[in-house]
Amino acid sequence: KNGETYNGHLAGCDNWMNIQLKDAICTSKDGDRFWRIPEVLVRGNNIKYLRIPDDVIDLVPAEDPSIQQHQGGRGGRGGRGGDGRGG
Repeated sequence: KNGETYNGHLAGCDNWMNIQLKDAICTSKDGDRFWRIPEVLVRGNNIKYLRIPDDVIDLVPAEDPSIQQHQGGRGGRGGRGGDGRGG
């Protein structure tokens, strides 16, 4: 969000899209300065977009929609406790 870009090897990611990069290069907003960083954690709320190569995306198995139905997912009845009847 602040205009800096990070380019590196994805080492980890969590449910909040916090990502850990190894052997990263940080580029300043204006593109004039570069920093080589051995390891960096980028907080998910600071990420505007990710660019992932197509060959990496092709390695991920397709998502099975029937699994989502059986697990409940978000937006179902209930929510945070209670029986889903309000009040």
